[in-house]
Amino acid sequence: MARTESNMLALGTIAPEFSLLDTISETTTNLHSLVGSHGTVIMFICNHCPFVIHVNPEITKLANEYQKKGIEFIAISSNDVAKYPEDGPKFMRLKAKAEGYTFPYLYDENQMIAKKYEAACTPDFYLFDNKLKLTYRGQLDDSRPGNKLPLNGKDLRKAIDCLLSGKKNAEIQKPSIGCGIKWKNK
Repeated sequence: MARTESNMLALGTIAPEFSLLDTISETTTNLHSLVGSHGTVIMFICNHCPFVIHVNPEITKLANEYQKKGIEFIAISSNDVAKYPEDGPKFMRLKAKAEGYTFPYLYDENQMIAKKYEAACTPDFYLFDNKLKLTYRGQLDDSRPGNKLPLNGKDLRKAIDCLLSGKKNAEIQKPSIGCGIKWKNK
């Protein structure tokens, strides 16, 4: 399993706007129609990556917990579906239903949104405040497939809790590690 670290977009960056296909509703939607009243988690994931498969239960749990508190979750897949057809919209919709996603699962067909967010791997997590300013980017927690560490979302959970309470997150933000985004050939 290849391991790629996230690029760690600069804190304070304003979330780049997008308009993408939501594979669940089969409609096009944009960032501003999806944001949470207190903050928004944007995560780059895909269907086939073992790192994402490993964290799926926890991201579903976090979304169920924090959406009630005004934090919206948005998942985006940017992989090249010509090479990885299991990451295409039809299979994304099936995966979302199987995992019980309560958030949109968007398809970044031309990969421009992944580039704007400097996403490098799946999973890659970003937390924006209610003004869409980046307050956290990095890993969900220290758990990885096979390392036997607990899957608990502690890093992202801490960042969200700090955002909701208005406190500064003093924790070191560690890059996420996962499968590299499958870029299209130019």
